[in-house]
Amino acid sequence: MEKTWYLYMIRCGDGTLYTGITDDVQRRFAMHQNGKGAKYTRGRGPLTLVYQIECGSRSEALKAEIRVKALKKQEKIMLYEGRITI
Repeated sequence: MEKTWYLYMIRCGDGTLYTGITDDVQRRFAMHQNGKGAKYTRGRGPLTLVYQIECGSRSEALKAEIRVKALKKQEKIMLYEGRITI
C-alpha cells in the first residue's frame, strides 16, 4: 500500500514562506522547528504551519509543490487563507 503524501507551507518568523512535501506533516514540521528540516528554515523562527493538503501519491505532491512554488507570494498567502485553490 502506497503512503499518502502532503504538500505543506510554513510561514517563517521573517515573513517568508517555505513549501515542501512529506508523508507525515507533524513529524516534518517538528524537524523544521528543531533545526533538522530544510536549511532554508533554520534560524528563521518562529515557524508556523499555515497550510497542508493531501495530495495522494508522492508524484502528485511533487507536481503540486511545483505549482505552488511558481506562485507569487501574495498568491501563496491567498492559498493558505483559502481564497484560491491549486
